[in-house]
Amino acid sequence: MSKLYLVPTPIGNLKDMTFRAVEVLNEVDLILAEDTRTSGKLLKHYEIGTQMQSHHMHNEHKMVDQLIQKLKSGLAIALISDAGTPAISDPGFLLTRACVEHDIDVECLPGATAFVPALVNSGLPNDKFVFEGFLPVKKGRQTRLKFLAEESRTMIFYESPHKLIKTLTNFCEYFGEDRPVSVSRELTKLYEETIRGTAKDVLEYYTKKTPKGEIVIIVGGQR
Repeated sequence: MSKLYLVPTPIGNLKDMTFRAVEVLNEVDLILAEDTRTSGKLLKHYEIGTQMQSHHMHNEHKMVDQLIQKLKSGLAIALISDAGTPAISDPGFLLTRACVEHDIDVECLPGATAFVPALVNSGLPNDKFVFEGFLPVKKGRQTRLKFLAEESRTMIFYESPHKLIKTLTNFCEYFGEDRPVSVSRELTKLYEETIRGTAKDVLEYYTKKTPKGEIVIIVGGQR
């Protein structure tokens, strides 16, 4: 039966794969993977032999029509990213939207995503929050930071290790040095770490210690 499954994959610890996710990946006709080499290790670990096809930010626009035709022909397709839930700062939105427009069933399985544990263990208010993902690298960055300086809800950002110092410096400049910040990195992995404090405190910590791994930053809202 034609259907698109959005399947979360572990963000670090392979034991976070769900039984249902393994079942779906075994049963579909095709798996779309952000990086087939990375996903290949996961599939090998769980002895999943389903055919894979590369589907990433550089080719997803070109592939949508082709994949819609495959789905209409009756294929069941699963979409996975390198880690976490597809479409959360990863490919997935374009194909999902196209499926909805063509009345093709879409089912998203519950599972791993980095920002939820980072938010919960930050100790910052989580009754209301806003997910910002990655800040603009250049154009629009200053405008976005100025706008977010007045945001009252807890804010969630993704960042790469080599840009963390720049982003924390920006937070000190636009949000204030005393704004509460929590940085979680290497979630679910051996060297998982969460550093909490003011923007200034956290900046000073990572100025002395080079950050590594995937990073989620939680920032308290304006009070």
